[in-house]
Amino acid sequence: MAKFELKLPKMGESVAEATITNWLKEVGDKIEADEAVLEIATDKVDSEVPSEVSGILVEQLFGKDDLVQVGQTIAIIETEGGEMVPVVKAAATPEAIAEVTKTVDAAKDSVALATSGLVDFSDSDKFFSPLVKNIASAEGISVAELEQINGTGKDGRVTKNDILEYVKNRGSQAVSTPAKTVEAAQAAPPVAQKAAPVSVSGGDEIIEMDRMRKLIAGYMVASVQTSAHVQSFIEVDVTNIVKWREKNKNAFEKREGEKLTYTPIFMEAVAKALKDFPGLNISVDGDYIIKKKNINLGMAASLPNGNLIVPVIKNADQLNLVGMAKAVNDLGGRAKAGKLRPDDTQGGTYTVTNVGTFGSVFGTPILNQPQVGILALGAIRKVPAVIETPEGDFIGIRQKMFLSHSYDHRVVDGALGGGFVKRVAEYLESFDVNRDL
Repeated sequence: MAKFELKLPKMGESVAEATITNWLKEVGDKIEADEAVLEIATDKVDSEVPSEVSGILVEQLFGKDDLVQVGQTIAIIETEGGEMVPVVKAAATPEAIAEVTKTVDAAKDSVALATSGLVDFSDSDKFFSPLVKNIASAEGISVAELEQINGTGKDGRVTKNDILEYVKNRGSQAVSTPAKTVEAAQAAPPVAQKAAPVSVSGGDEIIEMDRMRKLIAGYMVASVQTSAHVQSFIEVDVTNIVKWREKNKNAFEKREGEKLTYTPIFMEAVAKALKDFPGLNISVDGDYIIKKKNINLGMAASLPNGNLIVPVIKNADQLNLVGMAKAVNDLGGRAKAGKLRPDDTQGGTYTVTNVGTFGSVFGTPILNQPQVGILALGAIRKVPAVIETPEGDFIGIRQKMFLSHSYDHRVVDGALGGGFVKRVAEYLESFDVNRDL
């Protein structure tokens, strides 16, 4: 018998730790290679950790709700045959842990080199288990090809059965079929629903917050306690934007295969304004101000369970409008489908939330710490407005909306906070109605 150390895998460049939310396997359970052993949570994104080997789970080194670092051993699996793999005990010294880790990693690297060919999967943002990568390498499947496989695991993770099925049917146009999806759904074990407690009187219903709602509640309270929130509001005439989108949205969708919404246009203006006002693209750490090199825009989005999440568009100022539209649609679509990756929500430097989606004219959003600014986009409405012309003023129908800017008054004064939102408005109002896509 050999003992294998199951470690917390790397899940993104900026993700260093995760919380164990549920053990799917108990001590003594048999585990197949690539089968999920436990569920973890990083910030607001949940993921599964699959086993790299087949065997018996003999030890759980952490319990539910424990915080684990990436690369840390979380379980011991006993396998058939092979040499004994040293197991790091909790009482081991740092030097011993480092030496054992070095030995284990060297052994795993040797095995991977012999079985995985020359394909390098490190460039992919998606998580693939070692078994899946080994099968892909052996079958000559490229990283790009592997990323196109529709996984049936949690959050779209590609499982051993998915890639074997793909290899079997390789060459056909469809990676998965509706029939296979139905079959997989039927084979999946039923999800146990936790009964909500009800008051003794039989009147009010008492429902415990889910994990994510508890996290959001904690973040919101901490943000208000940390920052001195202040708001600035400005009304913007977006008539030209509305006309331009109506004229181009069908051609854009036909050419790009993407819907053209207002959001990427607004995000483009915000990114431009942040370059003009770098004092909003900062964070606060105690008595120090950290100026951010990159402009990474967070966009508030809804999850399937109704909770809120903020995926991040990295280097937003470097994207043209087409690239921004694709980024917005990709992150928004994966948020609604519950398929965001841990790294998708990391590294934001400024956040935009669209309260107009729910019909709100304006809002006073709470800062997404440690950021110092957040912009709320109100609903676009037709309103009567005074229009100035060389021949005189007259009343006309215009498309207008409110921008609500919340900022941290500890480091952002009214001149900076108000000047920034005014610059966003100027970019929107000067939008070229004849602009090419």
